[in-house]
Amino acid sequence: MDHTAQINHDAVLRARVALLGSGTLPVRRQVAAYRVLVQVSPLAYLPRLVEALYEYSCQEFWDRPAISLALRTEALSAARRMCALEGGREVLLASALAGYREQLALMGRDGELEAADAELGSLGFGFKEALETLRRPRGTV
Repeated sequence: MDHTAQINHDAVLRARVALLGSGTLPVRRQVAAYRVLVQVSPLAYLPRLVEALYEYSCQEFWDRPAISLALRTEALSAARRMCALEGGREVLLASALAGYREQLALMGRDGELEAADAELGSLGFGFKEALETLRRPRGTV
């Protein structure tokens, strides 16, 4: 079976219309749309998904650390996938890693912080520098 046969084309169309349609789409709906569109155009939509997941975790789940960590873990996974598909995406990976590390620090998960810091260092970024790239206006990471 061909990969495109597994994709729900109606869902893809609805996601594209949602993103193009109303101008200001709530971040939760952006995340839902990007999750669908990543299936058909990962190179185009993985970076947008990473940014939207971080924003979603900050806006909607700042008071629910477990959910925020899950969203940031998903963002980190998406950034790693993007790096595997296309080289030269270290800034995206570092920013997703910094967002993940930020949530670990808020939750007091010190053991995992060391691993995140080591990975950031291996990419050539410090935590604050990488986090700044994530907090820039959308589309500039």
